[in-house]
Amino acid sequence: MEISEQRQGAVTVLKPQGPLAAADAEQFQGRLNETLTASLGRFVVDASEIPFVDSRGLEVLLDATERLADSGQALRLCGANETVREVLDLTDLSALFEHYQDVNTAVRSFL
Repeated sequence: MEISEQRQGAVTVLKPQGPLAAADAEQFQGRLNETLTASLGRFVVDASEIPFVDSRGLEVLLDATERLADSGQALRLCGANETVREVLDLTDLSALFEHYQDVNTAVRSFL
């Protein structure tokens, strides 16, 4: 899995490319943990290149959400396709994330 990172002001945007499934979830979790530590809670996951998420991928996202919630923040997801949104809805996890149409909207939500 390729994971790109960009900074837009004080906001860090991670963009994983490929399925967020068991095989790559550990790699993504490691990168996510590093980024969360350095981002001061201003953090967005651009899900536009994630075709699907399995249970391990959901665990990684949920863990990040819980870590951010401890400091009064929420994980912001943007660009999630219909499949990813449906998985979040079916597992009743959708409400735990702030959803945005695109990266710019998600980044501006911190203002």
